[in-house]
Amino acid sequence: MTILVAYVPRPEGQAALDKAIEIASRRKERLVVVNASPGGPKEDPSFADVQDFERVERLLASTGLDTELKQYVRGKNAVEEIGNLVETLQVSLLVIGLRKRSPVGKLIMGSVAQELLLSVPCPVLAVKSAV
Repeated sequence: MTILVAYVPRPEGQAALDKAIEIASRRKERLVVVNASPGGPKEDPSFADVQDFERVERLLASTGLDTELKQYVRGKNAVEEIGNLVETLQVSLLVIGLRKRSPVGKLIMGSVAQELLLSVPCPVLAVKSAV
């Protein structure tokens, strides 16, 4: 079985990653971390840059777990990419980070977390950051 983490380079992404490492260690499960962006001309703050990607790679290597780090920029949104991984891997748990947003922010921007909660067939653990 696999624990999948939807990672973003923000405090809520780190909180999700930390919790997933803790659970994967306890359950002795494989851990897959995914960072996805549709790409395009505008910068996406959810996309991990090279420095952050390498930091996460080092963190995963230090855990002693069976891990894999994936990063996608191929025109699909994060929900599609994560949904595809949930379907193709034996995912026992999806871990996502949550951040506080205003009602207007939710209306205008939509919510990846909400879409994932409603669309994936596996259990989802939503983690808040302490910050």
